[in-house]
Amino acid sequence: MAARIKVAAVGLGWVALHRHLPVMDRSALFEVVGVVDRRPGLAETIAKQRGYRRSARADALDAVPWLDEVDAVTVATAPMAHHALVRDALLRGKHVLTEKPFAMTVAQGEDMVETAAAAGRQLAIVHNFQFARSTLHLKADIAAGALGAVTGIDAVQFGNPGRRLPDWYEELPLGLFYDESPHLLYLMQSIAGPIELARAITVPSRCGLATPARIAAWFTAQACDYPITLSCNFESPVSEWYLMVFGEKRLGIIDVFRDIYVSLPNDGAHDARKVLRTSLVATAQHWLQHVTSGIPHLTGRLVYGNDHVFDRFARAIAGDSVALEPIGPASALSILRLQHAIVDRREGLVP
Repeated sequence: MAARIKVAAVGLGWVALHRHLPVMDRSALFEVVGVVDRRPGLAETIAKQRGYRRSARADALDAVPWLDEVDAVTVATAPMAHHALVRDALLRGKHVLTEKPFAMTVAQGEDMVETAAAAGRQLAIVHNFQFARSTLHLKADIAAGALGAVTGIDAVQFGNPGRRLPDWYEELPLGLFYDESPHLLYLMQSIAGPIELARAITVPSRCGLATPARIAAWFTAQACDYPITLSCNFESPVSEWYLMVFGEKRLGIIDVFRDIYVSLPNDGAHDARKVLRTSLVATAQHWLQHVTSGIPHLTGRLVYGNDHVFDRFARAIAGDSVALEPIGPASALSILRLQHAIVDRREGLVP
């Protein structure tokens, strides 16, 4: 690219500070001109710490006097603010990359997509885990036939309510589910192709929260006939996310939080030797990959595919017509519609 893309980063929560800004600062494709946040003094402090020229305390773009200096806007605010900020940025002629969840309603999402098309600007969403090292390894194995014919996909989420969480998540439909489910939904869809909800069941919170204790969902896909399921437990003593792809030859498992991929061979008769082999293969792969993923995790340089997302965003702005396909408007709307299908069509289950 002839010149770096000049960016205003709006919203300075944990994701922006630990993912978006570090990725852009290390990239030759972007120049962060300035940062914006509604909290007093935060944007000014971050700008000084990271060496950015501009900062603004604002909750709307019309209060950012230097916005004409940028080509693009990244949005990492609470989801409730996405629609207004993204739409305003697009109408001002800026390309936009926004965090998930895309919007609060399907109508808002559709409006954002239509606005981007009318403005001739690029609109992307941070569906990043599909580009994590572990996911790319799994996809390579599937493409090479290492797993054999795929027979099923299971996504599992355990969430400890005591872990670090945004202070606004209970304001969302189904609370934390709405904030976090895009990741597992787009991961499943990246393997199976477009999926549709068949059935969803929720178990209400035991603590009076909007976030259910559990959610189970089943999906169908036009491109395959195997089962696709999602299981979430939001009242777990540990926090773990896994994507499991079952094949006739092997089982591929992504440990999402650790960015680790484990591939287990078919254990046949499940005799003692095969059980021991599975244990040895699983533990060896797990600990070996703590070198490739654990050290970057400890040093704050494990970005879980965010570098690929920003690279694709830059390529789309430069004219690459296919760069945004996995993170573009169609992907954003597809996952948003799946979320609302679960919210609207779920069945309640009293424990």
